[in-house]
Amino acid sequence: MTNEELQIKFKERFPDFAESCIIDKGHIVAEIPLEHMELTLTTLKDDSEFDFKMYMDFTVVDWMERKPRFDLVYHLYSVEKNHRIRIKVGITESQSAPTMSGLWPVADWHEREMFDLYGVKFSGHPNLKRILLYDSFKGHPLRKDYPVTKRQPRIESTFPTRDSQYQEKDLKIHRGD
Repeated sequence: MTNEELQIKFKERFPDFAESCIIDKGHIVAEIPLEHMELTLTTLKDDSEFDFKMYMDFTVVDWMERKPRFDLVYHLYSVEKNHRIRIKVGITESQSAPTMSGLWPVADWHEREMFDLYGVKFSGHPNLKRILLYDSFKGHPLRKDYPVTKRQPRIESTFPTRDSQYQEKDLKIHRGD
């Protein structure tokens, strides 16, 4: 199936947001509203006409000045049909997106990462907590409004040392300006 054929099928199946379905850099890209996200992604996976069984990647884009501020970006692939699609869903800071971890189990880790780094919440997630940063970390470092020079509370190193190693306490490292 060509990208043009896939685009036509997508527009027929989802006429409410057909205008947003384009071909960009050789891939189908569709923007869908948050309230249609769960149904659309489920259909793209389960409907044999699309067959997007492989959840390739998920990320968030912070537009800071735009409303809605964030785009959730899903990259899906059909192994059987050898085609790809990028789904973009706009979401504000106060909204919560439905979890896709029931549809694709690997989404569990990606959603936790996006929660940790951007602060995006996922309703129905089985274990939505920080995955990369420690619990007392304040803020979400990949947001565009996160201050670059912000200091975080220090935590003690929990890594074991061997007799041949030593740990220097209160080591201060300064950058030259």
